Amino acid sequence: MNDMRDISEIGLSLAILDRIMPMNAVIGSTGKILHAGPTLQKMRPEKPMNGDQFFEAFEVRRPRGATKYNDLAQTAETRLNLRLREIPGVPLKGMAMPLPNGAGVLVNLSFGIAAVDAVGIFDLSAGDFAPTDLTTEMLYLAEAKEAVLEESRNLNMRLKGAKNAAEEQAFTDTLTGLKNRRAMDMILQRYQKCGEKFGMMHLDLDYFKEVNDTLGHAAGDFVLQKAATIFVDETRDADTVVRLGGDEFVLLFHRLTDRTLLGGVANRILRHLQEPMMFQDTACQISASIGITISDDYLLVEPEQMLIDADMALYASKNAGRAQYSFVRDVGGVGQSAEDVAAAAPAGRGDPEETQGDAA
Repeated sequence: MNDMRDISEIGLSLAILDRIMPMNAVIGSTGKILHAGPTLQKMRPEKPMNGDQFFEAFEVRRPRGATKYNDLAQTAETRLNLRLREIPGVPLKGMAMPLPNGAGVLVNLSFGIAAVDAVGIFDLSAGDFAPTDLTTEMLYLAEAKEAVLEESRNLNMRLKGAKNAAEEQAFTDTLTGLKNRRAMDMILQRYQKCGEKFGMMHLDLDYFKEVNDTLGHAAGDFVLQKAATIFVDETRDADTVVRLGGDEFVLLFHRLTDRTLLGGVANRILRHLQEPMMFQDTACQISASIGITISDDYLLVEPEQMLIDADMALYASKNAGRAQYSFVRDVGGVGQSAEDVAAAAPAGRGDPEETQGDAA
């Protein structure tokens, strides 16, 4: 009851005081907090400040030596630096003003840290500050800045997505979804730079021209897509399937140079490709000629030379009757001329019944 009588003697409306000074503290002549503004109270929501001794709740750091009510009353109209003892990491600043008739002291506080930080720490909003407080303008600016930053982040994400899509498109064959020559060149450069072992398989579809000439380009596109699916199914996630163009493909086998395993993959591909592909009730019959080389066969791995050699082995397979594979080393390749390789017999036949291991 004494506290309420002391407040009434102030001659102020607390509702008005809280509206224009939401971080106010009314200190009675005994040093007790008679009233704490709503924003100040939000800093300690679990325990009301009213009734606490001011110097038990707050530590006054400036002016130095202020430890009791008389010290506070004598610092009227001077700046205060203080902090809540329970939240020492949040500095406060303010000014104390004496109330009429010695009724006490009115302290008006604000944060001694950035307003945006204070808002984040205590979950404040613009409604916790007086409308005339410049803090509200800062909060509006902070919200506007955050909105701009969020839109900027969204824009960057969209641009990044568009960039990734454009890059993916630049390295992808649009018809089959396989990697293209540009992507292959980058992968081979990486293999060469990192000293990675790999196997290379160069394929050319046999009788593809006949499909195009007799059934049209739609049938040809269908066959290319079916072939691409077979190549992907017969390779691992670490491998790369490339469409060089037309009906030519290259398969790169990461860290796989075992001839038996590569021969097994080639046989399975040949077997699947020779199965009729039905296009609009018409069977498209194709096969493939394959040339294989491995990085182990080269003292100095040069991707371009390996491509040349694999192409030579491919034509050795084609000249030997198609539907089969040849290893470059077995047909006199690895740096040999096309004439020498073409004259040599292929090392492997594409016997559908032959199974020679698995790349997986």
